[in-house]
Amino acid sequence: QVQLGESGGGLVQAGGSLRLSCAASGRTFSTYYMGWFRQAPGKEREFVAAISRSSGNTYYADSVKGRFTISRDNAKNTVYLQMNSLKPDDTAVYYCAASIAIMTSTMMSRASGYRYWGQGTQVTVSS
Repeated sequence: QVQLGESGGGLVQAGGSLRLSCAASGRTFSTYYMGWFRQAPGKEREFVAAISRSSGNTYYADSVKGRFTISRDNAKNTVYLQMNSLKPDDTAVYYCAASIAIMTSTMMSRASGYRYWGQGTQVTVSS
């Protein structure tokens, strides 16, 4: 069983930055594939970013590419999402997700590929 807990959300003006953190339980964090997803009111949950076990591969949604950066610190069992140049359209509840199963790059961008989810953290970007 993997437990995830997000933090770092809040209210920020357009153009600002936030860094989300997701702490994971377990002694084998380095073997987890990790992803960030978001869900805005009235919309489906959508992929934001993902990172492979070794941090060698990262993947981003086109809407955040060049503005967001996903990273992980395996010594701290934590994955981060640095969000810069935030826009009102980025307003959503952000969820981190983990998979202990081997994932292809395609699977890493799909919510169905992840078994474990955090409770989410609200990000609100004002115009």
